[in-house]
Amino acid sequence: MKHFSEISESALRVVDAAEGLIQQRGYNGFSYDDVAKLVGIKKPSIHHHFATKGDLAATVAQRYTHRFREQLLRIEGHHAKAADRLAAYAALFENTYAIDQRLCVCGMLGAEVNSLPAGVTHEVSRFFEVNTDWLATVIADGQRAQQLRPLPEARALAETFLAALEGAMIVSRSSGSARGPAGVAHTFLLSLLA
Repeated sequence: MKHFSEISESALRVVDAAEGLIQQRGYNGFSYDDVAKLVGIKKPSIHHHFATKGDLAATVAQRYTHRFREQLLRIEGHHAKAADRLAAYAALFENTYAIDQRLCVCGMLGAEVNSLPAGVTHEVSRFFEVNTDWLATVIADGQRAQQLRPLPEARALAETFLAALEGAMIVSRSSGSARGPAGVAHTFLLSLLA
């Protein structure tokens, strides 16, 4: 599989279309026909860029993780306090959800992990590892600075916060609740403040 930065402009349009479809329907809910219709090309053109649907989905997840990492760096550059960083992190999920109730690409793929090709599961695992590691560092730094409660342990809180945000998207879409990721994050952060 090529790195997403090495693919052509027309292949990127395919990745864009597949990303939206994954966020709305999941991996098993779209086909190359769906992508071809969105992009306005024929199905063989997609196969030219991505031999398999797994290759396409892995590229989508790889690029999504890369963009998320860029956002994490921006958060670090704009916010010094742990609570502010965590609130800005939650806003990433809220902003995604605000676009037609789209869900996190890797959250959607993670729900289907037992039916995904190995390359896709690898990229999904990488997304969650990157996010959990970053959150654990932010929380541990906040605990050391006495900005956040010292317990529970930072990694457990990181996993809980990420799961809460992913779950908030699903529950909000399913129930029509207006609370969404921002509301869940607000409650979570209030419980963490020292």
